[in-house]
Amino acid sequence: MEMELEKAVALRNSGHHKESNELLVKLVQEFPNDATINYQCAWSFDLLGEEAKAVPFYEKAIQSGLPSKELEGALLGLGSTYRTLGEYEKSNSIFLKGIEAFPENRAIQVFYSMTLYNLNEHSKAMELLLKCLIETTNDEEITKYKRALDFYLDKLDEIWK
Repeated sequence: MEMELEKAVALRNSGHHKESNELLVKLVQEFPNDATINYQCAWSFDLLGEEAKAVPFYEKAIQSGLPSKELEGALLGLGSTYRTLGEYEKSNSIFLKGIEAFPENRAIQVFYSMTLYNLNEHSKAMELLLKCLIETTNDEEITKYKRALDFYLDKLDEIWK
């Protein structure tokens, strides 16, 4: 099993997404309760643009008890996949779990901001994006205005006269 899983990941990493997916689907059939195999299979469907097929594998992987690093990726993947399928409330719920479990993961926060946008929570989405930007960028032109951006990030609708 381990060698086949490594082969599937190597195929994915070398751009052979369909072949990787086919191997992972076979592995899931052999080991249906293996969290890592389910996660890798979900990921492979996402890469093929078959998001709806990825969902049950992400869900099974998360329910089956993934190691922390894989769980981090699975929560991001499932939240993003739900968003692309228009399942915004499910996406929101998954991203909130991801942010609670992995508060330092900026990618989860950025993807969550897209879900907030889809839920018409534009101010909250912009606030989160701006916060991620000012806390992570090294761009000198942006860092010059860090204090101002930090001040305005939760006041985007205010008008000063």
